[in-house]
Amino acid sequence: MTVLTPTVDLSLLAELSRAFAARADAHDRDASFAFENIDQLRETGFLALVTPRDHGGAGRGLAAAAKVIGLLAEGDPSTALVLSMQYISHASIARSTRWPPSVRHRVFDDAVRHGGLINALRVEPALGSPARGGLPATTARRTDDGAWRLSGHKIYATGIPALRWLLVWARTDIDGQPQVGSWLVPSDSAGIEVIETWDHVGMRATSSHDVVLTDVVVPADHAVDIRPPGEWTPDPTSALWNTVLIAAVYDGIARAARDWLVVWLNERVPANLGASLATLPRFQEAVGDIDARLLVNRRLIGDTARRTDQDPVPASAAEAGLVKYVVTQNAHAVVERALSLTGNHGLSRRNPLERHHRNVLCSRVHTPQDDSSLIAAGREALGVRAA
Repeated sequence: MTVLTPTVDLSLLAELSRAFAARADAHDRDASFAFENIDQLRETGFLALVTPRDHGGAGRGLAAAAKVIGLLAEGDPSTALVLSMQYISHASIARSTRWPPSVRHRVFDDAVRHGGLINALRVEPALGSPARGGLPATTARRTDDGAWRLSGHKIYATGIPALRWLLVWARTDIDGQPQVGSWLVPSDSAGIEVIETWDHVGMRATSSHDVVLTDVVVPADHAVDIRPPGEWTPDPTSALWNTVLIAAVYDGIARAARDWLVVWLNERVPANLGASLATLPRFQEAVGDIDARLLVNRRLIGDTARRTDQDPVPASAAEAGLVKYVVTQNAHAVVERALSLTGNHGLSRRNPLERHHRNVLCSRVHTPQDDSSLIAAGREALGVRAA
């Protein structure tokens, strides 16, 4: 059967971003999932942007993915975050030599034909982020017919209302030895319960609810990548895809804040001044500082993405962490500077700057977190091994 590669028109990004922005406030207020945004991404082929060409996808790299995520995040960062998880997962699956080919094709084909979304469910109430170590409490056990049964509790399942596939991080014992890894679980499997717990200050439309799995039956070949714990080591390419796309989400938020500020400064004409605030050197200097930070972000994201696409031996995982750290620090500074310039106007819920501020705060929780990024970079520079 011939599968046609979808045509993905990047010129549609501005139109999509505007459409997302028009709905963003309502979804933020209701903490509702933007299904209509996902539908538009499905119709325009963006859900299969990085899916390999030999599986029917567009086969684009990190540079194209970062451009898409950044522009869409200016409209609705919650939708952009869900999409970034799709891109990160597909890129990782495409590089893996461990996935059974038939299972890999099933995921890719579903994305191309039906817009099937995937995300990894890794974080747990007691474990926290797996990046900080420890074994998951979610367990997988063999059944008599060779299948698996998964049970556990996952939190922060970003995009769960629209996910078709769940990559569940779990543990098992094989011949008395612990094994850890990912099981691919269809989201409509019996025994999966979504508990609507997501009520965060920001990124409210991601619907990152809890998921409880109770004896969920998983086919034998859906244990797609399980290994002894000691064999799990940082993969620089995976780290770069993760940090660049997460950084692009929050850079997009900062750019949206900057654009709103520029319009507001030009339109705001105090009676005692008789001219717009944009005419004052104080505000011109502030916007110049904002644009300098965003220039650094743009160059850092763009250059890192291009190098990752071109270089088979990418930069270290420590450098990947610094990309996220620098970009998100700049994004925070941009939004906070905009708030300091606008005062009560910026904090009013009738203006999007207040929402941008809440959303940009969430960058701190994504792996790698700031302390981990700086410690890893410091250890690498000093030649010190992790304890």
